Amino acid sequence: METLTLAILAHVDAGKTTCAEAMLYKSGAIRSAGRVDHRDAFLDTHFIEKQRGITVFAKTAELRLGSLNVQLLDTPGHADLAAEAERVLFAADCALLIVSGPDGVQAHTETLWQLLKSYRLPVFVWINKMDICLRSRDEIVEELQEQLGSGFADFSGSAGGSVPAELAETLADLSDYATEEYLRTDGLDIVTVRRLIAERRAFPCFFGSALKIEGIEELLGGLAEFATVPERPEEFGARVFKISRAEQDLRLSWIKVTGGSLKLRDVMNGEKVTQIRKYNGRKFEAVDELRAGEIAATAGLEKTFAGQGLGTEKDLKTSVLRSLVEYDISFTDGTDSKAAFLKLKRLSDEDPQLRISWDERLSQIKAEFMGRVQVEVLESVIEDRFGYKTEIKRGRTSYRETIAAPAYGVGHFEPLRHYAEVHLLLEPLPAGTGILVESALSTDELDAVWQSQIMSCLMGKEHVGVLTGSPLTDVKMTLVAGRSHLKHTEGGDFREASLRAVRNALMQAENVLLEPFYSFRMGNIPPEQIGRAISDLRGLHARLKSPVQHGKTMSLEGIGPVAPLEDYLPEFLSYTRGAGRLSLAAAGYYPCTDPDKVIEETGYDPERDVENPAGSVFCSHGSGVNVPWDKVRDYMHLDSGIRISEGSVKAEEGGQHLRSTADYDEKELESIMLREFGPIKRPKYTSPVYNRAEDTKQGKGVRKTYLIVDGYNMIFAWKELQETARTDIAAARDRLSDLLESYSALRGTEVLLVFDAYKVPGGQGSTGKIEGFRVVYTKEGESADAFIERMVREIGKNYNVKIVSSDGMIQLSALKSGTLRMSARELEAEVERMSAEIAEFLDEQRRSNTFSNTPRQV
Repeated sequence: METLTLAILAHVDAGKTTCAEAMLYKSGAIRSAGRVDHRDAFLDTHFIEKQRGITVFAKTAELRLGSLNVQLLDTPGHADLAAEAERVLFAADCALLIVSGPDGVQAHTETLWQLLKSYRLPVFVWINKMDICLRSRDEIVEELQEQLGSGFADFSGSAGGSVPAELAETLADLSDYATEEYLRTDGLDIVTVRRLIAERRAFPCFFGSALKIEGIEELLGGLAEFATVPERPEEFGARVFKISRAEQDLRLSWIKVTGGSLKLRDVMNGEKVTQIRKYNGRKFEAVDELRAGEIAATAGLEKTFAGQGLGTEKDLKTSVLRSLVEYDISFTDGTDSKAAFLKLKRLSDEDPQLRISWDERLSQIKAEFMGRVQVEVLESVIEDRFGYKTEIKRGRTSYRETIAAPAYGVGHFEPLRHYAEVHLLLEPLPAGTGILVESALSTDELDAVWQSQIMSCLMGKEHVGVLTGSPLTDVKMTLVAGRSHLKHTEGGDFREASLRAVRNALMQAENVLLEPFYSFRMGNIPPEQIGRAISDLRGLHARLKSPVQHGKTMSLEGIGPVAPLEDYLPEFLSYTRGAGRLSLAAAGYYPCTDPDKVIEETGYDPERDVENPAGSVFCSHGSGVNVPWDKVRDYMHLDSGIRISEGSVKAEEGGQHLRSTADYDEKELESIMLREFGPIKRPKYTSPVYNRAEDTKQGKGVRKTYLIVDGYNMIFAWKELQETARTDIAAARDRLSDLLESYSALRGTEVLLVFDAYKVPGGQGSTGKIEGFRVVYTKEGESADAFIERMVREIGKNYNVKIVSSDGMIQLSALKSGTLRMSARELEAEVERMSAEIAEFLDEQRRSNTFSNTPRQV
């Protein structure tokens, strides 16, 4: 039997729970349909839900439609509890959106529609309360098209094994393949209609009254006929979509298996599954296995989180919805706030959007809420679970910060025996995107292990802005340069450098303060009061659409700042004499309407934020020195080639390279060496002087000269080879080998060309040898840097050794040992001179052969 997970969503009072009860009843899953007002609904089981008459927590139930097993996921309808509804979508295969016929599309309906769009879920629509609706079905579908977009169609009478002609004609315009089929056959096959729905091109609409159980059978038939069950792979995959607590504080991880199966006592990330519970309303059945497509609550997993992927599934890092207002939590029963904080913090495990935190400065517990209803629910939950009587008061609005143009930041961390440098490019993203992190570096420029640590650090931190210290959002962070040290770099070094690079960029950026906005719908406004409503809303910095006439009343829609709109409700009800209706839903974050005032009131000083430093630490005279953020670029070791000019990003050639030795004079190099390695024990960094006559007399002979070349560094520093490497790295290696083989033969120099192969699993290293020329690929776990240092130690006492690399760390190591050094640029110039000499010799040979028939002796 195939299993389909169906999430049910609606704006508050649309009749969602009543519809779910009717579906369960008509399918035979329950004997009688309960009612919210009677407090006997099958799915509203919590005492808070019975008291308030609304759904607060997501619930599961099962029903069967022929050979299809449907898992219903009932969700809260109130806008303040929308985060709970969103988490359910992590596990849904499709959704049933419920709209009240008399009320039409509400502000929260639009929010839910955007959520469904974000999660790319197929959607069926149930138009409820048609028994008291004065509008026709066509008018309602037309409103859906206007408010939410195209694709809505009346599917009444369609669940009969064939697609009605009128419906087929309507759906034929939704895709090329549907149009082609319709023109060819004068109709549409059910398989085609299922595809249109699965691809979110078509949205079937069904009509009726859930309270009177009218039209429910047709809705169930439409689901059975047109819903598509996704393919389930054999390999195990699952997603955690909810965390809850059961009896005796048992932690439950709600899981949807997307592929394979999950069995009792399976180990997930080092933790064993000790229970698998399949819930149906309040009751549950303990099972030994959960198959693909099924959902259940599991015990034994203590480290899971909502959105976590298991097996083949990846984590969902962020949610679309965000809490809007920060609240202060205090206790009226004498409970110590600091002691209670650790217990309350566990509530963030169940609802990450709460963001419960401790303000050390104020000795205050803080949390973020979507609205007042969520506050009241949490007060009840805290008293029921922990026994605390709380008072939760609205604090400041939860602001966010972003940037308006690209910014560039450098982070350097180099106290004694530590080293890391990170360069980041920050760019603005569209509203609601969140934080994105990526790398623009190859692993030849910075090892994959270090890059992974940088990425993890940037993604795992909640970054704050520099205007008010509010969370940063809608920013892309790109790693454009980075440097480690072979001996001194440790894992924590890159964390320090990365976070400093972010702050360094923000201190130089065009920062923007964002505040939360509601989308609102004001209905039942008397025509004589519409002018006042428009004037008031504009005074609240709201953005309005044109008013709409509804019979004898009017309505207004738009978006506006959260705080003033929440405070406006009593006044609105007053001048409409209680008849007006105001619905609010989170609309996201927009530029603050009065940023200067907010920034001044906050009093945040980014340069005094010791938890988020923007400066860097450099080494001087053997100890770490703090360099202010505006001076860091004067000290940085790398140049990525990235330039910010008039809000645009420009990349110059030669990025990611430390200046070559040709760019430094000896005094500069000595200064760097002193800082990096301590006091110098050699008098000079020059080639050792050998007495050739004395060596010959003692039978030693003339010392060989070895040229050790860092292969990949040479390729990416040599323009010709760099161009080749962009399309074929192997061809670039071969070309470099050919050039250096010729160089070795002509100069009489032993050349050792070294390539990194330390990331090749099980690699033992390899060597290719021609007279005077060797190509070496390092073994697994040994970098080219390490190999070169080892070779210098082994042969440096008996031979003249010269290292060729523009890698700053290798050059400084060469300085320390007194080894001769040559930059990639210098070797490139010498090879080019050699090639010119060969070309000149061959040209001379051709000219001689052309004008003389006399053989020449060479």
